[in-house]
Amino acid sequence: MRILLTTLNSKYIHSNLALKYLYCVAAGSDLDVSMREFTINNEKDYIYTEIIRGGYDYVCFSCYIWNITQINELCASLKKASPEMKIILGGPEVSYETKEYMEEHPWAEAVIRGEGEYAFFRLCRDLSLGDGFDDVPGLTWRKDGGIAENPEGPLLKMDQLPFPYETLEIEDDKVIYYESSRGCPYRCSYCLSSLDKSIRTLSLQRTRRDLGYFLMKGVRQVKFIDRTFNFNMSRAYDIWQYLIDNDNGVTNFHFEICADLLDDHLIALLSKARAGLFQLEIGIQSTCEKSLAACDRNTDTDVVLSNVRKLVALGNMHIHVDLIAGLPYEDYRTFAKSFNDVRRLHADNMQLGFLKLLKGTKARSCAEEYGYVYRDEAPYEIISNNFMSPTDIIKLKMIETVLELYSNKGGFERSLSYLEAELAETPFNFYEQLADFFYSNGFQHKSHKKEDLYRILLAFAEMRSYSVAVAEQARKLLAEDLTDTMNFDAVKKFKAKGWEI
Repeated sequence: MRILLTTLNSKYIHSNLALKYLYCVAAGSDLDVSMREFTINNEKDYIYTEIIRGGYDYVCFSCYIWNITQINELCASLKKASPEMKIILGGPEVSYETKEYMEEHPWAEAVIRGEGEYAFFRLCRDLSLGDGFDDVPGLTWRKDGGIAENPEGPLLKMDQLPFPYETLEIEDDKVIYYESSRGCPYRCSYCLSSLDKSIRTLSLQRTRRDLGYFLMKGVRQVKFIDRTFNFNMSRAYDIWQYLIDNDNGVTNFHFEICADLLDDHLIALLSKARAGLFQLEIGIQSTCEKSLAACDRNTDTDVVLSNVRKLVALGNMHIHVDLIAGLPYEDYRTFAKSFNDVRRLHADNMQLGFLKLLKGTKARSCAEEYGYVYRDEAPYEIISNNFMSPTDIIKLKMIETVLELYSNKGGFERSLSYLEAELAETPFNFYEQLADFFYSNGFQHKSHKKEDLYRILLAFAEMRSYSVAVAEQARKLLAEDLTDTMNFDAVKKFKAKGWEI
């Protein structure tokens, strides 16, 4: 019996840790289990052809908001081409409202709800024995012309999970995903992690052993997928200290942390890390206290902002901060304040995201209370609510575009720092005006080479400048940024062509 574990990742450099776990737990069975990862950017016919020509009896997909639409289309075609093929799904996008999902998609043979390692182990065992699926925990499946839902099974202790990278080849050209804990101490209404009832962790001994393997292999980047890595400060200190003490000078480790849980002891430790050893992602989301309270997000905003400033001041880590537009009680004006508060932290990357009303979350169940209108298809992003109109959301999307092009992709450090201060009262005003200029001139209609973005920003600066001196300084700083970003030949070619758009 041939089984394929597969998914569609959002980018080539990404990989799927869930599939790796399942592959390892099935390794002891007598089934022919293989694993194959595609991306949402692969041609549909390519993925379809590769799966059909594999002659699989069971095809198992890992489903998320970024791939569920394409998986649905693909599976419908697969089932038509190979009616005997059984399709099994798992992942957060199908773990809620599961019975309704299967009623809408008759090609789906079964869905593994929630954590899949133990359930997939039992499923493989039953397939080997030729048994039915009555004893597979957390399984929703087709039985006797109907849909049966098996009760949930026990949650495994974290140390019972396999370490896939000792079994599978490490892909040097991809980010390595790793988790040392599951669950989150917070109950943010928009996040699926809020549904976890407990936090489970790998033992420190196991964690050090796993991380030591990555260090020995000299992998490029390890991204922890722990929802709040530093929920236990002493544990975080121990792991960070281990990585600092055993730094191989090559590997970078990415963590998602909660900034208001940091103390001076932890920040002092982080100051000792090699430049580039750590990368921190911090979800601030908003600085509107009423909005945070409505989302059950109990954080101390003043402490968050203060600690992020301290981390940025260290200068040895890439600091990424997140904002979410569309939270309850935050209108366009108050979101502008949140934007300004966070932009003034001068983090390396500031992501402007939009609220998504995910299946299973409290935010989705409370949509009517706040007047949420959201897209029917994944990722279920906000269209409007009682506090922001569709036009408000679109204006913020325009700002997101120029923020990504100019701030987050880099290459404009000198010029942006100067222009934000000189051309507008606040950072939000600056990006709002830049977005209006960008869209009113139709620059959104095509992709741009890096050199074109310099020309566009200069044209904006010259239009907005209140003096010749400001325009000349903008040109000077843009030229310096350009020289740092592009190689000598590219700069020479650019100067020969000129600054004109």
